[in-house]
Amino acid sequence: MTDISEATVLVEGQTFGPRTIPVDRSRIVRYAGASTDFNPIHWSDRHARAAGMDGVIAHGMWTMGAALGAAVGWIGDPGRIRSQRARFTRPVLVPDTDEGTRIEVSGTVIAVADGVATLRLDVSHEGRSVLGRVEVEVSNPQETA
Repeated sequence: MTDISEATVLVEGQTFGPRTIPVDRSRIVRYAGASTDFNPIHWSDRHARAAGMDGVIAHGMWTMGAALGAAVGWIGDPGRIRSQRARFTRPVLVPDTDEGTRIEVSGTVIAVADGVATLRLDVSHEGRSVLGRVEVEVSNPQETA
């Protein structure tokens, strides 16, 4: 993925990705500490199974943040982010292995108006969508005449 310049004007139809983002148990335990979300479904297979999961799952907010990070990596400046929204649609199962698993993120500019570009992000795990209706609004420099 090539980062674009902070000053680059985004146009409808531009795309990036897919970007692959690894996640393993160590990463989600560190995220739990940073977010203070110590729900045991994020670190204990026993608790996750008792809650009806197939095993430990990544935090939905980690998944959303990782997707936003992919967009920031593309536009090059986190200060351009104005808003983000997403719907959690499927958990990311994280196996107890050294390599863990990964999510893939790609994006498309779906609208440009009044100095704002709207990106639609597609976020998947093992070929299945894990976040729905993901949209990120970013500041978009106005073209000058």
